[in-house]
Amino acid sequence: MIKKILAISGKPGLYKLISRGNKSLIVETVDAQKKRIPAFGTDRVVSLGDISIYTNDDSEVSLGSVFESIKANYGAEPLTLSPKKATQDEIIAFFTKVLPNYDVDRVRVSDMRKVLSWYNILTADGYTDFEVTKDDDNSEEEEAKEEKAEEKA
Repeated sequence: MIKKILAISGKPGLYKLISRGNKSLIVETVDAQKKRIPAFGTDRVVSLGDISIYTNDDSEVSLGSVFESIKANYGAEPLTLSPKKATQDEIIAFFTKVLPNYDVDRVRVSDMRKVLSWYNILTADGYTDFEVTKDDDNSEEEEAKEEKAEEKA
């Protein structure tokens, strides 16, 4: 499910991929409003399933795994810790509990705030399945094949 949730640079919040339009993606906000908008090729769109957090052992942990760790430590409810109002030390202490081996040099506090904010947005809207499954990978491959078939036609 996390592969279908998108972050669009320059636009607040998260978006769910609804469909593909002509030279654009049709996305819907992940909130109570459920507003649909197009995302064009000039927008920098990133799937949450493609985002990773750097760790000390020169590997990366997927954002879905970080969300699962938050869910395991704090439950599948929005966090009481506000990403905007919390101090830098509170954010670092929280992130250290969730992902103890994160790379201190490459993961900024602003990145941590964004992760917390995204977790709150997703859980408030009822998203609690954060791991990427093989079914998600297969559906991505099928969509890529459909796109190639459309381009040839």
